[in-house]
Amino acid sequence: MTDSADSTGELRDYGGESGGARIARRRTALIDAALDMLAEPEPGAVTVRGICARASLTPRYFYESFENADVLVGATFDMIIGEIAERALAGFNAGSSARGKVVGAVEAIVDVIQGDPRKGRVIFSDTLRSPVLAVKRTEMLQVFTDLTFQSAPEVANVSGGQQTLAAAHFQVGGLGRLLASWTEGLIDLDRTALVDICVQMLLPESRAADSPAARLS
Repeated sequence: MTDSADSTGELRDYGGESGGARIARRRTALIDAALDMLAEPEPGAVTVRGICARASLTPRYFYESFENADVLVGATFDMIIGEIAERALAGFNAGSSARGKVVGAVEAIVDVIQGDPRKGRVIFSDTLRSPVLAVKRTEMLQVFTDLTFQSAPEVANVSGGQQTLAAAHFQVGGLGRLLASWTEGLIDLDRTALVDICVQMLLPESRAADSPAARLS
């Protein structure tokens, strides 16, 4: 079936589904196909033809949502980061203590990449060397560094100056590398242990509280 428009140029309804809903459904299918292709053990180039074959759609329906394959790859990455940011912020805000806030945010991030391993591979995998993803990953690190810096006064006794900003860069970079290694199977930790070590990285006082001296005191 192909879509057709009425005299006003609006797409007609089919089976109770509006034209806009059909476009959204096809866009979701294209992004899901991109996730599949990008998350393959040995990913190749993402092409319009390959995506359309994977999504069982014709190029016409690809171009109603995306200008080219690079735009689709970027949109796929943005979708993942949007989900992570939204869920991490909700987890952070739900916490009633500094540790609770950080735990909530970290758990949300881990749950996204554990719930759909494809998403973890797209944002972290070293095997994906797409120029589009390289730019997106740099943007991602900056966004999460800014969020970490802005939220620092809520979880630690810090001034919010340049030292805090430097610490935010260090923490986000380290957290990203740890999650990347976990995603690639280089670190064998269950969810609880992974969240715990991430929280220790992000909260210096957590490391102090978990030290041998602290446990004996």
